[in-house]
Amino acid sequence: MNFEFNEQQKMIQKMVREFAEKEIAPGVMERDEKEEFSRALLDKAGELGMAGICFPEEYGGSGGDYISYIIINEEIARVDDCVQTGFAASVSLCAMPIYNYGTEEQKQKYLVPLAKGITLGAFGLTEAGAGTDASAQQTVAELKGDHYLLNGSKIFITNGGAAESYLIFAMTDKSKGVKGISAFILEKGMPGFSFGKTEHKLGIRSSQTQELIFQDVKVPVENLLGKEGDGFRIAMSSLDGGRIGVAAQALGIAQAALEHAIKYSKERVQFGKPICSNQAIAFMLADMATELDAARLLTYRAAYLKQAGKPFAKEAAMAKMYASDAAMKITTDAVQIFGGYGFSREYPVERLMRNAKITQIYEGTNQVQRMVISGAILR
Repeated sequence: MNFEFNEQQKMIQKMVREFAEKEIAPGVMERDEKEEFSRALLDKAGELGMAGICFPEEYGGSGGDYISYIIINEEIARVDDCVQTGFAASVSLCAMPIYNYGTEEQKQKYLVPLAKGITLGAFGLTEAGAGTDASAQQTVAELKGDHYLLNGSKIFITNGGAAESYLIFAMTDKSKGVKGISAFILEKGMPGFSFGKTEHKLGIRSSQTQELIFQDVKVPVENLLGKEGDGFRIAMSSLDGGRIGVAAQALGIAQAALEHAIKYSKERVQFGKPICSNQAIAFMLADMATELDAARLLTYRAAYLKQAGKPFAKEAAMAKMYASDAAMKITTDAVQIFGGYGFSREYPVERLMRNAKITQIYEGTNQVQRMVISGAILR
């Protein structure tokens, strides 16, 4: 059992940390304040090969491993998890399913530019009346000869409006419930494919979240991913992997909050001594550090299992659930350590606390994760 990153993984971690601190960090608070999405930063990450880290070279990647991909997510999230959110949605929820289920033609047309970071991807499953219950979705795709006619809408879509490639799920046979869901690759600019409401959010404010609208969109039959009825399986397997990315996001947020809290506690003097010399503060920091390490171990265990081709759904759910809960607690405690300053936008911890909340919600709420875990252990 080896808990150390190998030399290549350490080099990737160092490269990404330097990139994040040099390129991403300078504008993070301003982007949050203005709710300003930065495509340029995602493009720069693509130029450095981050989007293709875990894809083979023949599909535009660098042939690296999945653990390296999780390292990238954690390091970017440590500086700005809004950039990480857009990155992960493109790689894990769009490019990865195309790699796992796509035809050779689909991989060459869509995966290669996604892996090279030339294009951006998005994933559309959620609807106003269909969140956890995917079978309740109303978006439909009707076969019409050489194309499907797609009608409906999707909400809360990360990279919505910014992405060029969209993995969309629609009912091809409502009578079959989840077995009647199919997956389609759509392109920005297809006639009838438009964008609706832009969400203004509590956290991850500089991540673009937009509604997708489909009105008689003609989707070529060759853009069906997998077979008709494979959509639910594709969506769930994609979300299993995506949950490890959310756990890594939570790690990055929590790591940043801990670092800020330690630094502030050493600098803030009350009653003639730094507040970290008070046992109440020191013990809070000890608990924060322990929870973070536990979350990191769960996250990288799940990443290892996925990389090794072993079952990982339960472990991914555990990692996502525990890491996101830990991030929420750690960021809340960081705000408490900062006191009144922690409640001010002048300092970063209030932003980290706002951003941590979403990790408990998306890609399956933590209540859903408990359903996954309990279902696995009670078989």
